[in-house]
Amino acid sequence: MPRDIIAILRGVHPDEVVAIGDVLIRCGVTTIEVPLNSPEPFGSIGRLTNHFGLDAQIGAGTVLSVKDVQRVAELGGQLIVSPDTAPDVIQATKSANLSSYPGVMTPTDCITALRNGADGLKFFPSSIVGVDGFRAICAVLPPGTKTFAVGGAGPENFKEWLAAGMTGFGIGSALYKAGDKPADVARKAREIVSAYDQAINFVHGS
Repeated sequence: MPRDIIAILRGVHPDEVVAIGDVLIRCGVTTIEVPLNSPEPFGSIGRLTNHFGLDAQIGAGTVLSVKDVQRVAELGGQLIVSPDTAPDVIQATKSANLSSYPGVMTPTDCITALRNGADGLKFFPSSIVGVDGFRAICAVLPPGTKTFAVGGAGPENFKEWLAAGMTGFGIGSALYKAGDKPADVARKAREIVSAYDQAINFVHGS
């Protein structure tokens, strides 16, 4: 069963992205986003979809415009992640048959995103929302809503977030920092996946 972990490759370059994507997938991380404020992001997204489009869900992060959604779709991307809740971006994403994960912090953000067709919610920065804040917001979310903690979630608190109802995580620098080599990413990915699996088993059972 796929793990609900999104690898955020902020700062990655096209000439290194295939090797990094390969080790992530081999380690069990099969959802990968390239933020659009990375160097030549569309080049990286295109290379990832060409090499791993059948083995992983590839997409873009920090997506702020409909034009960027269309560009990602043309490259074969499957995922759009944004830092905000913009109805036009969500609607364009769904019109292109891509998965939409907009950024939210409040109940208003959450309901707005879901009403416009979002597939899931990215709680960002999750360090500000906090576990208790998220648990309170969950009370008004439709059952089964997919939620991802980004910016403040990691192996040290996976269990707390999952116990509160979070369904997944977006992991950036703990998986990849600009300049990391594939071996560095592999080491960190193995640690993240192990911690995630242990937390899932602890909270939900194996």
